[in-house]
Order: sequence, then C-alpha cells, then structure tokens
Amino acid sequence: MRGEAVREVDPELAEFTVVVSARDKDRDTTLGRLRERADALRQLLERFGEAVEKRETGVLHVYPEGSGKRGERIAAYNGSVSTTVTVTDFAALGEMMLAVAGQEQTQTHGPSWSLRPGSPVHAQLRRAAVTDAIARAREYADALGAEVVELVELADPGLGRAEGIAQFSAGYGGGILRSKSSGGGYADLQLDPQRQRVQATVEARFTITAPVL
Repeated sequence: MRGEAVREVDPELAEFTVVVSARDKDRDTTLGRLRERADALRQLLERFGEAVEKRETGVLHVYPEGSGKRGERIAAYNGSVSTTVTVTDFAALGEMMLAVAGQEQTQTHGPSWSLRPGSPVHAQLRRAAVTDAIARAREYADALGAEVVELVELADPGLGRAEGIAQFSAGYGGGILRSKSSGGGYADLQLDPQRQRVQATVEARFTITAPVL
C-alpha cells in the first residue's frame, strides 16, 4: 500500500552566486585586482550580518588570453572567482543582490529557493504519508468486509523488504524579480520567494482479517 503526502510551503533559504572578474595585460595586476574585488565583496556581505547564513568560495579561474597572432603572444590575463551566498532574511535579499551587482566587474546569478535539509516540513510530510497509507489500507479492507490487523512492513518506494524513511522530492527555482524606482542609489528590488512543492511517499504492507466475499 502506497501512502503519499504533498504540500506547497514557503522556502527557508535563498541562494545566489557571485562572480568577480579582473583583466589586465600584466598578470600580477590582474591577480591584485581580483583579490581586491573579492575582498570588497566579502566586506560588503559582512555588512548584512546574520541575514547571510554562509558564503562559500567556488571556482578560481586565472588564464592567459592569446593575441590571436603567431608566436604565442599573451594579450592579457583574465581572472575570476565565484562565491555562493546563502541567505535566510528574505527582506534583505533584494537590497543585498543589488548592492553586490553594483560592484565593479561583478556578475550575480540567482536566487534559487529551498528548504533546509532538516526542516520540520520533512517530518510532517513523513507522518502524513504514513497516515495516508493506513487510511488507504483501511478503505480497501472495509471494501472487503475486513479489518486491518497489523503493520508488516514500512519502506521507501522500491526498497522491497528493507526498512527505510519516506522518499522526498522538492521543487526549486528562481524567483520573480521586480524593480521599481526609489530615492536611494539603487532600485528597490522586490523578490517573490517561490513556494516549494514537497512530496513524501512510503510503501506499507498490512495484514487484514479474512475478507467477507
């Protein structure tokens, strides 16, 4: 017997990626500018305090750019470094992303929305899926003039006789961005968090009394 539970809930986390870049004919100058811009980004994010749950440095990419002429001449050096930012205070998210995007030679990508891995929503959905499996078993038993006696097995879908926990899936995606003029240096960017579709599924086996046919 399969039990299912589906809900749409508000996200708990927002995540976006920032890429800072630098380019110059001199390699040391490129590296110096890249370091300065990465430091400036770090200082900017620190201004938002606890609104930022974590920031993680991603890929550092530094490479020479050829001139396109014979002789393997180097025209310039390019460098970039990415940072992934996780935010819990959605009220500060729009201002934060605009401030970051306003930095020199900076790109932003996101946000994407999600629940925490240990969100209480997961436990709630697990219980709801088990309740659904029990209710369905009772409906089938009642249709046969029988009663559910005991639970034999409770497992994730496809695990057969192995015991397990409910299987989950959740929807992710970027939000809808709207900007409008304000009196400050940046537009007042409003973000609409995308509600998350969360699903839990379990498979259960029960014994029933003898059917009345």
